[in-house]
Amino acid sequence: MFMRFFSELREAKIPVTLKEYLVLMEAMDKEIIDRSVDDFYYLSRSALVKDEKNLDKFDKVFGHVFKGLDKIDLDGIPMDIPAEWLKKMSEQFLTEEEKKQIEEMGGFEKLMEALAQRAKEQREGKNGEGEGEGQRGGRPDGSNPFGANGYHPEGVRIGQDKGRHGRAIKVWDKREYKNLDDQVELGTRNIKMALRRLRKWVREGHPDEIDMGATIKGTAEKGYLDINMRPERRNKISVLLFLDIGGSMDSHIKLCEELFSAARSEFKNMEFYYFHNCLYESVWKDNRRRHAEKLNTWDILHKFPHDYKVIFVGDATMSPYEITYPGGSVEHWNEEAGAIWMDRVSQIFEHAVWLNPTAERHWDYTPSIGVMRQLMGDRMFPLTIDGLDKAMKELSR
Repeated sequence: MFMRFFSELREAKIPVTLKEYLVLMEAMDKEIIDRSVDDFYYLSRSALVKDEKNLDKFDKVFGHVFKGLDKIDLDGIPMDIPAEWLKKMSEQFLTEEEKKQIEEMGGFEKLMEALAQRAKEQREGKNGEGEGEGQRGGRPDGSNPFGANGYHPEGVRIGQDKGRHGRAIKVWDKREYKNLDDQVELGTRNIKMALRRLRKWVREGHPDEIDMGATIKGTAEKGYLDINMRPERRNKISVLLFLDIGGSMDSHIKLCEELFSAARSEFKNMEFYYFHNCLYESVWKDNRRRHAEKLNTWDILHKFPHDYKVIFVGDATMSPYEITYPGGSVEHWNEEAGAIWMDRVSQIFEHAVWLNPTAERHWDYTPSIGVMRQLMGDRMFPLTIDGLDKAMKELSR
C-alpha cells in the first residue's frame, strides 16, 4: 500500500523522491506517531510535500489510496477519529435542529455507545451468529444513523464507499488547501509566496549585524573574542510595474489590488504606473488625476536602469487596431501605435513579462491577446500560482 501511495503521488506530478519516502518509512518504523490515520496523514504530508501548491493534489491521492481507513474497526472502537474531536466538530457544523436530534437520542456519548454495539452485532451477523448487517447495522432507507447508507447528523459510515449526505469528516477530504492548486486565482498571501521566487540577495551598506561564522572562526584563530560585523542581506531586485486600469479590467480589480499589495510588500524597490489597454506615450500615478497629471512614457523608460524587471498587468482585451495603428486609442489621439511603445520596452529592458488575469483557456478567442503575446515574445502568463511562478522564473534568467 505504501509503495502504491508513493507511485500515485509521482503520477499526480508531486515531486516526491525516494529519499523522502525512506524518511517516512523510518519514521513509521520508529513509531513516532500513534496508530492513527490522522497522525499518518500529517506525518506523510510533512515528509513528502515540499511546496504548498501541491497540498490539494496530495489530499486527493491520500483519499484515493487510503480509502476506507476512516471506518471503525470490528470491535466498534474508532481507529482514527476521537469522540471528543467529533463532538467539537459537530458544534461547528451542525444546525440547531440536528443537535437537538442528537440530544433526543441521549447525547453524543450514547450515540457512540450505540454505534459500538451495532458494529459488534454487524460482525456477529456476518459470522452467522446474529442478525444480518442489513437488519441491525443499517436500514436501506437511510433512516438509521448506523451502517451503510444510514443517515444521522453525527453518523459514522460502516461498509459504505462514500457519504450520502456530505457530513463525513476526514481531514484529507476537507481539502483545506484547495485554493493552493496550480490553476486557481491568487490571493494576497499566495501572491507573496510566488513573488518571493524573484530575489537577488546582496549585502550592501553599513555593517550592522554580527557575522556569526566569521566571529567564531576569528575567535578560534586569535584566542580571544573577535567580533565580525557584516551588512544586512537585502533583496536587490528592482521592479517596474505597469497596471492596466478601467474598461474590461474592472472585473479584475480585486485580484489586481491583491497583486499590487503583495508586490509592494515583497519588492522594496518598486515603481508603478497606470495605463489603459495598451502602453502609449503617457502613463499616470493617480487615477483620479489621470488627465491632469500625465507622465511622459519616454522619460519613464529612460529613467530607470536596464536591469529593472518590467511587469505588465492587464487582460490585453481590446480591438487589435488599438495596438497596431496610430490613433487606435479609444481615449485620445496617439501619434504612434501602441506596438511601437511595447517594442521600445523590449529593446530597453531585457527582462519583461505580461500577467493576464483572464483564464488562459480563453486567450485564443481574443485576437488582441495574440497580438500582445507576440509583441512580448510569448512572455505572457496567466495570473495563477503556476503562471506567476513561471513569470518569476522568466524574470530571474
